[in-house]
Amino acid sequence: MDPIVIRAMAKWPNVPVVYGWLALDRRGQWSIKRAGAAGSAAQFEPVTHLKLIEFIGRNYTHDEQGRWYFQNGPQRVYVTLAYTPLVYRIASAHPLSFETHTGASCAAPQSAWMDEAGNLLLVTEHGPGLLLDRDLPRGVEALSYADGHALEEEQLLALIEEGKDAAGVYFNTGAASLPLSLIRSEEVPARLGFVREPRPPVG
Repeated sequence: MDPIVIRAMAKWPNVPVVYGWLALDRRGQWSIKRAGAAGSAAQFEPVTHLKLIEFIGRNYTHDEQGRWYFQNGPQRVYVTLAYTPLVYRIASAHPLSFETHTGASCAAPQSAWMDEAGNLLLVTEHGPGLLLDRDLPRGVEALSYADGHALEEEQLLALIEEGKDAAGVYFNTGAASLPLSLIRSEEVPARLGFVREPRPPVG
C-alpha cells in the first residue's frame, strides 16, 4: 500500500466506506460507476488512465471477511467482482509462471480448480483468481495425469460437461504439480473465501 495512503488513513480514520462504485471484470479491467438519471440502472465505464490503474492495483487488498477493496486515500472502496478478486495471466510459459492483473508476481501456486464452463482458477499467495481467457489454452495444456500423459480432448470434455471426478488429474507448471479439483461457479466465493458483491450492513 502506498505510503501516502497509509498516512491518509491515519489522519482521517473514520471516513465512510463506499459500496457499488468500483467493479472488476473477468479480464482484470476496472470500471467506475457513472452517474445516471434518477431511477436508471447503474452504468459503469472502464478505467483507462494508466496511472490510476496502477494506483488502484497497488492499494487493492481484502478484509478479514473476504471483501476486496481499493483503499483510496482514507476511504475504503469495496469492489464488485464479476467472478474472482484476482485475474491471473501467464508471465512465462516454460516453466509456467503467473502474475496478477495488478502486476504482482506469483511465487507459490497453492491449488488449481476447474469450473463447469472449463475455466481454470488458481489460488496463490495473493489469493484466488481466474486464469485470463486468452491464456486458458496454455493452461489446459498443463493438465495431465500423474504419469505425465496429457488429457485427450474427450477426457477434458468429460470433466467439464459431465463433472466427472478429477482424481488423478494435475495442473503442472514445471515447478509445481497441483491436484486439479472441480468446482461449480456458484460455489467459488464460499469455497475460495471471498465476497463477490460486498454490501452495506443492514441498518
